[in-house]
Amino acid sequence: MRLSLFWTLMEDEFGRSYAASLARDQSLDALGGRTADEALGNGIPPREVWLALCDALDVPLARRHGRDIPARKTG
Repeated sequence: MRLSLFWTLMEDEFGRSYAASLARDQSLDALGGRTADEALGNGIPPREVWLALCDALDVPLARRHGRDIPARKTG
């Protein structure tokens, strides 16, 4: 997972302001008590950070891969 996808998932799930706040303030046991920002800064892969946030905040499995975007009609 690229860092840009991490932020897309965060903002889609939590909204831009709350996503930034969570990343900055929410300590995660699965990441050794680090916040998402700290973990990413320490080189922890974005996917691992995303899944730790999902587990801590009870994000349903169905939403852990992002929003379903309808296919564009062709023809």
